[in-house]
Amino acid sequence: MQIQTTADGFDLVLDGRLILRQRGDAPCLFVGKGDARMDMYRGNFDIEDYVIERTPLAHVVISGSDIAFSAAPGQPARVILQVSGDERTGTIAFRTEDASLNRIWIRIYAEEDEHVWGGGEQMSYLDMRGRQFPLWTSEPGVGRDKTTEITFKADVTGKSGGDYWNTNYPQPTYLSSRRYALHVETTAYSAFDFRRGNFHEIETWAVPERIEFTARPTFISLVEAMSDRFGRQPPLPEWVYGGAIIGLKDGARSFERLDAILAAGTKVSGLWCEDWVGLRHTSFGARLFWDWKANDDRYPGLRRRIAELEERGIRFLGYVNPYLAVDGSLFPEAEAAGYFAKDEVGKTALVDFGEFDCGVVDFTNPDASAWFAERVIGQNMLDFGLSGWMADFGEYLPIDVKLANGIDAKLMHNAWPTLWAEVNARAVASRGKTGEALFFMRAGFTGIQKHCPLLWGGDQSVDFTRHDGLVTVMSGALSSGLLGNAYHHSDIGGYTSLFGNVRTAELIMRWAEMGAFTPVMRTHEGNRPRDNLQIDQDPQVLEHFARMTQIYVHLVPYLKSLVAEASTRGLPVQRPLFLHFENDSRTYAIQDAYLYGPDLLVAPVWQAGKTEWSVYLPEGAEWVHVWSGEAFAGGREATVPAPFGQPPVFYRSGSGFAPLFASLRPL
Repeated sequence: MQIQTTADGFDLVLDGRLILRQRGDAPCLFVGKGDARMDMYRGNFDIEDYVIERTPLAHVVISGSDIAFSAAPGQPARVILQVSGDERTGTIAFRTEDASLNRIWIRIYAEEDEHVWGGGEQMSYLDMRGRQFPLWTSEPGVGRDKTTEITFKADVTGKSGGDYWNTNYPQPTYLSSRRYALHVETTAYSAFDFRRGNFHEIETWAVPERIEFTARPTFISLVEAMSDRFGRQPPLPEWVYGGAIIGLKDGARSFERLDAILAAGTKVSGLWCEDWVGLRHTSFGARLFWDWKANDDRYPGLRRRIAELEERGIRFLGYVNPYLAVDGSLFPEAEAAGYFAKDEVGKTALVDFGEFDCGVVDFTNPDASAWFAERVIGQNMLDFGLSGWMADFGEYLPIDVKLANGIDAKLMHNAWPTLWAEVNARAVASRGKTGEALFFMRAGFTGIQKHCPLLWGGDQSVDFTRHDGLVTVMSGALSSGLLGNAYHHSDIGGYTSLFGNVRTAELIMRWAEMGAFTPVMRTHEGNRPRDNLQIDQDPQVLEHFARMTQIYVHLVPYLKSLVAEASTRGLPVQRPLFLHFENDSRTYAIQDAYLYGPDLLVAPVWQAGKTEWSVYLPEGAEWVHVWSGEAFAGGREATVPAPFGQPPVFYRSGSGFAPLFASLRPL
C-alpha cells in the first residue's frame, strides 16, 4: 500500500490499483453528524437520517504513514488516517479527537466498467453496481419489490414489505472486478453506494475502526483470501449425504408421513420438526412455543423415536432462537439470574413477537451466553439427541434495550447474529460434535463464517417472483459464498404464504430441482402448512421429489470433493460463473445460474410455465448437456428442453467426474 503524493493531495495505490484519490477540488473523505430515526416492528425497520453536517475534507497533511484531513489549510485535523500494509493487503485505520462525529463518507476510486459483488447475502442483485445498499440486518420483507401488490399489502398490514436491499445477512464487504476486496470493520449502520461512475461511496454511522483492502491476481485467490480473513466452516456431517432433510411439523404424525415419503423412494438423511417444542396459534398461523425443550404432548416418547430414527440412518433436527417466551419454563430461570437485556428502568425488556411476549437473552453477558449454550442447547437439545436445528431470529435484537457490555444496542444490532452463531457453535463444541451436529442460520454479519456451518436463504415467498421467489436463493448463495460462506441452501418450496399466495406443484418441483444441486436439500412446510401443497400430498410431486433426492445422493462423490475444497481453500460449493471464467466478462452479472463446483453449470428454471430454457455457457470450455449428451461450445447461449425432472444442467467435457455426471441420464 503506497501513498503517492501530489501537489494538492495523494493517490493511495495497492498492488498497482488506485484505491483512493484525494485532490483539493475532489476530496475523498467527508465527515459530519447525523440524527437517525430507527423504528423497529417485529424485525422490520423504518430508518431515515437527518444529516446535520457533511463537510468535505479538502486539505491533507501527510507525515509518514499518517494522513491528516482538515477542511482547509490552517484548520485543525478532524480525522487522521493511518495507512499500513504490503503489496497485497492494506489497512486504513481511523482516528479522531472529535467525539461528536458520527458520520463518515469515503469515496473509493472506481472505473466505469467495474463490477462489484458481496455485501453479505444479497437476494435481488448479485452485481451491486448501479445501486445503493444499506447494510443493516433485518427481516428481508415480504415481496421485496415496492411496485408489487403483495409488497404493498405487507407494508400496510405489518410494515413488512421490504425492498431489494433488505437482507437477514448484510456485511460491509465487497469484491471488485478490479480484483481487490474492501471490508469496513464496523458494526454500525452503513451503506455502500455504487451509483457513480468514477467512485464508490462508503457511508458509516460511526467512525469505523478501519477499512481493509485485499488485492489478488485472480478471483479464485481473492475468494480464498476472504475465507482466510473471516473463517471457514467445518466439513458437512457425513450423515447429510444420505439425502434430503424432510421438514414436517405435524406432531407425532410426522413419523407416519416420513414413512410414506420413504416408501416413495425418497432418499432421506434427516427429519426436521420445528414444532418439537409445541405450538401456539396466532393470526399469522401456527407459531412455535418458544421454550426450548421437547414437548411431550405434541411428541410423546420423542427421545425413543430419535434413537429409532438414528438406527435407520436418519437424524432428528429441531429449532431454537435466542428469545424466551414469558409463559415458558425457561423464562423465570433466566430472569432470576439476570440474563435478559433490560429496558430503560432496568427491568427485563419484553418484546412483542406477534401476540406473545419474550425476553431477549443478553449475549454480551458472558454468563448468559454460557448458560444458553449449556442449559438450552447442550442439555435440552444435544443431550436429548438432536443432530441439528434451525438457529433463527439472529436479526431481531431490539435497538432500544440496555445491554450488559454497555454498548448502544444500535451498534450491537448488526453484531448480534455473529454472537448468536458463536453461542450455538460453543454448545456444539462442548459436546465434541463440531462437524457432526448441523445448525443453520439466515441472519449474519462479519465473522459469522467462523461459527455458523450452514446458511439458509430465509423466508422466500411461495412463488416465482423476481425479488422474493426461487431465483433470489441463487443470488444469496453466490454473494455470501464470495465472502467465505461455503455452504448455502433454502426452504424447498419457499416459506411465506400470505394474502392468498400459495404453493403450486410446479413451484415445489422446480425448487426441488435446484435443491438437488446445492450442498444440503431441505424441505419446509411453510408458515401456513394447511393452506399450502406439501411434497407428500401429490403423487406426481412426491415421485419427482424422490427422484431429485436420488440425483443429490448420486452426486455425493462430487459434493464430497467440493466440501474438501471448501475445507482446505475456502471456496464455496455454489460459485458465480465468473469465478472460473474471469476473462469472460459476460458472466459478471449472471445470477440465475451458477457453477456447482468447477465442473457443473446449473441454471434452474425459475419462471412459471416454461418447458425450455436458455443458458449462457462461458467461453473457454465445451459443455455437455447432462440429459441429452449434446455438446455445446462455450461463449454462446444454448436453449435446451426443460421438462420436469430435467433442470438445465451442463458439465465440462474432460472433467474427471464426467462419467459420474453422464450416468445421471438414466436416473
